Amino acid sequence: MAENKTFYITTPIYYPSGKLHLGSTYTTIACDVLARYKRLMGFDTYYLTGLDEHGQKIQQRAEAAGMEPKAYLDPMAEDVKKLWKTLDISYDKFIRTTDSYHEEAVQKIFEKLLAQDDIYLGKYSGWYSVSDEEFFTESQLAEVYRDSDGNVIGGMAPSGHEVEKVEEESYFFRMGKYADWLLNYYEEHPDFIQPEIRKNEMINTFIKPGLEDLAVSRTTFTWGIPIPSNPKHVIYVWLDALFNYVTALGYGSDDDSMYKKFWPGVNMVGKDILRFHTIYWPIFLHALGMEPPKQVFGHGWYQVNGRKMSKSFHNVIYAEPLVERYGLDPYRYYILRAMPFGNDGNFTAESYIDRINFDLANDLGNLLNRTVAMINKYNNGKIENTGVPTEFDAELSDVLVESISNYHRAMDKFEFSVALSEVWTIISRTNKYIDETAPWILAKSDADQAKLNNVLYHLAENLRIVSSLLQPYMHATSEKIFAQLGLTETKFDLETLTSGYEFKNNVVAKGDPIFPRLDREFEIAVINDEMLGGSEKGAEKEEKELVLNKKQIEFDDFDKIEIRVAEVVAVERVEGSDKLLKFELEAGDKGTRTILSGIAKFYPNEQELVGKKLQIVANLKPRKMMKKYVSEGMILSAEFDGKLTVLTVDSSVPNGSIIG
Repeated sequence: MAENKTFYITTPIYYPSGKLHLGSTYTTIACDVLARYKRLMGFDTYYLTGLDEHGQKIQQRAEAAGMEPKAYLDPMAEDVKKLWKTLDISYDKFIRTTDSYHEEAVQKIFEKLLAQDDIYLGKYSGWYSVSDEEFFTESQLAEVYRDSDGNVIGGMAPSGHEVEKVEEESYFFRMGKYADWLLNYYEEHPDFIQPEIRKNEMINTFIKPGLEDLAVSRTTFTWGIPIPSNPKHVIYVWLDALFNYVTALGYGSDDDSMYKKFWPGVNMVGKDILRFHTIYWPIFLHALGMEPPKQVFGHGWYQVNGRKMSKSFHNVIYAEPLVERYGLDPYRYYILRAMPFGNDGNFTAESYIDRINFDLANDLGNLLNRTVAMINKYNNGKIENTGVPTEFDAELSDVLVESISNYHRAMDKFEFSVALSEVWTIISRTNKYIDETAPWILAKSDADQAKLNNVLYHLAENLRIVSSLLQPYMHATSEKIFAQLGLTETKFDLETLTSGYEFKNNVVAKGDPIFPRLDREFEIAVINDEMLGGSEKGAEKEEKELVLNKKQIEFDDFDKIEIRVAEVVAVERVEGSDKLLKFELEAGDKGTRTILSGIAKFYPNEQELVGKKLQIVANLKPRKMMKKYVSEGMILSAEFDGKLTVLTVDSSVPNGSIIG
């Protein structure tokens, strides 16, 4: 290993707000593939992941559950670690921002920035989303609510969560002071933000309009790291959370040798938090005299069936049921092959099963099965490099060399789908080589035995190389292929990977198919009905049980969702909002109840709904909206092709009837 040949990769630290779905596992597996690749390339590699555990939202949920925040969080951290074990994530450290070493280091960082006047005490007045843990200016809100005089009384963040007016004493970081430095840094380090399009977004949307000073402390809640010199303040989430990438390496402690060895590293994040990692994070580090990360990569999002994942659309998908039914390696392969890294992608049951059947079973699995069978049949299981070529060997070798080179180039650019495509180029060309050389014909002539063995050697050798290149993605599959080829090695270094290996052992007498072909229509139905439709109910049940175990009751005094028939008595548009309708409904359980629903654009003549009998979720916890309304439930609707329709029942059904 060359001196100072190190590589440091981090996932974002995930917020423990619920069960992690496809999107989070995508980021974590991508980082895992990079870590495994770099280790196989001879790099001393360190891989960090973990949880961001402070903030108002966590405090509120813990209080609702009647628990201390740390006790509330502990089982969630174990659940995430269990998921990473299921996905065979080879992380070196799992950080929690409640770890004492992290909290102590962040306190030192804050006091240093305060002492050098990068942080000052002031007063914050503006809009805040508890769900997003983020402040917003009025112009950043997706929707603004106004009273009859036109005054802003509330609004909705871009995420769809409501914001509230916050006025409190706060410490601020002087962001504007470093705007010019940051633009120069971008120019001098063109690869700092990837993909390139993300950099232009940061510059044009956030920096050029003017960087406002950033609030970095709160006084309205206590679940955070207290500021030593003014303990009524806790350090706000981003100044706390971002520094996990260096405190995990020992920065701010008595032993910072790991920090000196591995920093700067690569931060991989979803595009939704790129602003914090490419604007706030490098500025914080620069103010402290530290190097920014080598690179921040903001990847795209997975949609499911063409839509953003949402429980209301019944299209949230989790790793566990897919892994349990189809195996881990198909899952790891699919999520990195199906979406070009950096862009958005789309998960469908059809594409998932087709990737298994065509790529894994037909292309790779069939190549292995045919090769092992022919080596056993024609040469008693021995693999011999006789050096007697066919007319197709030169082209096969050229494809192999070029694809290996392209694979490494793609891996260095985090183009996972491209790297896998290069591996499949080798697989495809090797399958074609079988048809070109026709070993079954060569086997009929003793004179062609040496040429036959040469062909069989190239098949086995290409499979060894393919399996080596797949090690970062599907190392269990690679080991199975190595074993069927009679290899005692469980891994091959990629840094020195070339053809010409000498096989010393026989292949297995009969290899089991590593990827059995699936019944396409049946398995598509399983995914859609049990893992998205029917299984979404299972996932919700599992989450509900977890919530109940933590005493976080979201449906007061009920143990299941209650859907009732409710007649619309009156409906009107909510003043100050373009999206909300206010319904008065008779649900048979009390007088009328009020429900606010964001469906105004679908019903320009809202009065047509009066007298209709709708389906409502009747036992949701009442929710205060726009300061003066209380919404007591949710109106059920169906959405297709961009059109939404409320769900109705026959007028003869009595109000209050339970739907089940």
